[in-house]
Amino acid sequence: MTVSRQGPLTLRMIASELGVSASTVSRVLNTPGDAALRWGAPETVARIRAFAEEHGYSPNPQASSLRTRRSGLIGVLVPRLQDYVLATIYEGIEEAATESGLSTFVTNSLDVPANQRTRTQMMIDRRVDGMIFGDAHLDHRFLDEMRDRGVKFTLASRRAGDHPSATTDDVRGGALVGDHLADLGRTDVAVLAGLDFASTARDRTAGLVGALAARGVDVHPDRIVHSGFDPAGGRIAAERILDAGRVPDALFATNDFAALGAFGVLRERGIRVPDDVALVGYNDTPLAAGGAVALTTVRSPMHEMGRRAVSMLLEVLAGGHPESVLLEPELIVRQSTTGN
Repeated sequence: MTVSRQGPLTLRMIASELGVSASTVSRVLNTPGDAALRWGAPETVARIRAFAEEHGYSPNPQASSLRTRRSGLIGVLVPRLQDYVLATIYEGIEEAATESGLSTFVTNSLDVPANQRTRTQMMIDRRVDGMIFGDAHLDHRFLDEMRDRGVKFTLASRRAGDHPSATTDDVRGGALVGDHLADLGRTDVAVLAGLDFASTARDRTAGLVGALAARGVDVHPDRIVHSGFDPAGGRIAAERILDAGRVPDALFATNDFAALGAFGVLRERGIRVPDDVALVGYNDTPLAAGGAVALTTVRSPMHEMGRRAVSMLLEVLAGGHPESVLLEPELIVRQSTTGN
């Protein structure tokens, strides 16, 4: 089948050639995957798509936006995209968004409230349909403000207030670590707790402390040090704990990269892992298994977290009120706690 035309191929031209309505053509070409079958029989959907591809049909995004009042864009805000965990979450976001016929773009806030505000406004000015925040702060004032302004959004990685979020069950993840250390007979546990304003830091620490308390092991508040989630933050927190005097027999870092920073400090001071100090991280990043001493850690379903955040956002955009999602963590035991 051929089309004789001047100018770009339009929906009406396709409809005329195939003997279907222009609205059917529009719906089929703007609905991804098998969801398009709601607009016509399988053979009709296949004919429309094949014809559009054969003749190089390209939709007019501006016209589509005017018809639907949707841009087809999702804005994503994360602290640092260079972070492996956040980059993996974003891959899940991008994958799920693409499957739904949406595009994404991402920017970094560096966890600075002023950046959150200006970069969110930049995305709103670009007429995003909705937002996914990976940098939520527990005080949730900014998020409350966005909700009151009518911005549609969900959270990924961190929870805050009553806003819909896709996270790992971080309290459970911390408890898995606490039980593991108690099983090993470790009774003096210190925590490299991460950033105090992040739910990931608070929940993972709370889970650990609660599980140890249930086993008769108390974690003194002085043994909990808040610092960055990166290797530099891990070094700072580990040095502070060690400089306080007594060397603990276990260190729990709420991020693998902080654990690796702490490992460097322990090695420099001649403290052996795990003989002197058992070391545990969180997230199970690729570096965890490949270091000088393979790291015991908690595996977090990072990619799935991103996918779930998109699914929830689509529900929000449709006028729904999705429940927050807690994904299951898994303890991965390696050499840094057992020596095996």
